[in-house]
Amino acid sequence: MKIVMLERNNVGTDFEMPDFGRFGELTVYEYCTPEQVPERVKDADICIMNKMPMNEATLKDAKNLKLICVTATGMDIVDLDYCRNRGIEVRNVSGYSTETVVQHTFALFLYLYEKLPFYDSYVKSGEYRDCPTFTFFDYTFGELAGKTWGIVGLGTIGHRVAEVAKAFGLNVIYYSTTGIRREEPYERVSFDELLSRSDIISVHAPLNEKTRGLFDKDAFMKMKSEAFFLNLGRGPIVKEEDLAWALTNHEIAGAGLDVLSKEPIREENPLYTIRENTNLFITPHIAWASLEARKRLMDCIYAHVEEFINKEEPL
Repeated sequence: MKIVMLERNNVGTDFEMPDFGRFGELTVYEYCTPEQVPERVKDADICIMNKMPMNEATLKDAKNLKLICVTATGMDIVDLDYCRNRGIEVRNVSGYSTETVVQHTFALFLYLYEKLPFYDSYVKSGEYRDCPTFTFFDYTFGELAGKTWGIVGLGTIGHRVAEVAKAFGLNVIYYSTTGIRREEPYERVSFDELLSRSDIISVHAPLNEKTRGLFDKDAFMKMKSEAFFLNLGRGPIVKEEDLAWALTNHEIAGAGLDVLSKEPIREENPLYTIRENTNLFITPHIAWASLEARKRLMDCIYAHVEEFINKEEPL
């Protein structure tokens, strides 16, 4: 078996990977571009990838390819119909980063809600040293208990966010982007009701035709002016120009993002110009990326490859 890993550095180099070399000839590339994919996979039996497009243009010369392993949950970068017609099996990994994403969701929110960047600066600048009182009331925050957390995408991650929100004493409501009805312990509402009732909205939905551009100017205008918006789903679920407008015009209180329409962030992104405001917090797509989660991810990929090879070449 010839195994090609296209983007080793996209899962980090700070841990030892499982020994894929025991399954055959292993070629590892630190980085890759779409233009380099065809040449790098043309002789491969198995391709391990993350962000590289897997479609007819990149795979047409890969005559031996039998398995694609995606080091992620989302598979929108893969042309599944083309792979199915070619008899190429595609496997992803789900559930490996649930706890990490939930943790990061609340880290984003609390950083904004409790105005932590301001307080950090207030102390380090020396202003607190010169304060005549032991505390500071000019820039304060509220209490979470009794407020409403709205969730878009009540999947595995959304459920865990709901559980943690309940532990804070928050009420939880959700909007289903699929329209599928099922029994849930939380109140299901329409999108407009979610917007109008929520004090915090977090997005944990996949990108599809129903979610692309879901949060636009109209949506932000329907939110409370004191509400916070968090996106940990996919960047294009938000119209970034409209979010920038909502933040600069104080239509909402703040936004925390771990995903963007194009990553890394581009200079032309309207959110990139919001530098001085403390109501926007962007992290570089790291919500999934705790060390433990990345180790679990690659262990799952290893298990996929091992299972596939044992199926192809039974002992």
